[in-house]
Amino acid sequence: MKLIIQIPCLNEEETLPATVAELPRALPGFDAVELLVIDDGSTDRTVEVARECGVEHIVRLTNNKGLAAGFQAGLDACLKLGADVVVNTDADNQYQGADVAKLVAPILAGEADMVVGDRQVERIEHFSDAKKQLQHWGSWVVRRVSNTEVTDTTSGFRAYNREAALQLSVVDNFTYTLESLVQAGKMLVAVDEVPIGTNPQTRESRLAGSTGDYVRRNTPAILRIYARYEPLRAFVTAAIVVAVLALIAWLPFLIDAIFNGRSNGHIQSLILGAVLMITAVVLFALGVIGDLLAGQRVMTQRIFERVRRVELALGVPPSHYEKGGEKPSEKPDDSEEPTKVVEP
Repeated sequence: MKLIIQIPCLNEEETLPATVAELPRALPGFDAVELLVIDDGSTDRTVEVARECGVEHIVRLTNNKGLAAGFQAGLDACLKLGADVVVNTDADNQYQGADVAKLVAPILAGEADMVVGDRQVERIEHFSDAKKQLQHWGSWVVRRVSNTEVTDTTSGFRAYNREAALQLSVVDNFTYTLESLVQAGKMLVAVDEVPIGTNPQTRESRLAGSTGDYVRRNTPAILRIYARYEPLRAFVTAAIVVAVLALIAWLPFLIDAIFNGRSNGHIQSLILGAVLMITAVVLFALGVIGDLLAGQRVMTQRIFERVRRVELALGVPPSHYEKGGEKPSEKPDDSEEPTKVVEP
């Protein structure tokens, strides 16, 4: 079996050596453990540092496409390079590399297809109280949508077996963590979690510069995912709320008409109630349309999975792929023919 640990990077020349140094290069249950760096349009020496650190594989995107796109490109490359298990970790050395063994254990035991590392957010010192509460709230929402029991839904330290990786297709342009978990839950992928340790903070988060920025960017992402995967529930709930507001707006007119027999007053209330009720009907219609589109999304996702399987069967090489350097502790064996990967 082969394990590939992928590391999405954007200008990580300073933190990448420490991250790579902590990652295991051999694990029980695997014949090979290899590293893959996804360079998301870095402008520093990230690629050169990756080679110096002995990273075997590099996916070099031509420009900065975002974390979600980098994750997807890495996943595709790992599958085409023959990975049976893929582990994703961050380049800022946030996660303890030794915990890779804990992360893949449920997969090796046949108990899970996907495993998420639980950082135990309440113990992370550099997280503010507000950010911890937002993490808990966001994780609760994602658990409800995905029908999973994952505690730390924003953790990027994850492991996927080959079947789970084949089915994943992330389209959100901000972060892959939430959407991939919702997809896994909807596809009935067996999801587990294990407690992991974290290292001291090496730099500020690039996804969000502050708690306010985190709220501004993460809240819409959660709402988009909820509406994308549960459109009927999302829009019908909103329609019910607006319909109730319409009834409240009509109350002055109704009370006056019933108890006083006057039906020519409260025009403003009638107009407001009518506008709100029309809005409620439109929201309900959007929910029905969204539910129909959700069925099409499932079909598209299944087609995408089959295309991936066909590409693997045909030996299509990974996009933007470059071979990395040799492991520092090993010298190439002349008796073995090196693996050839055809450039696209």
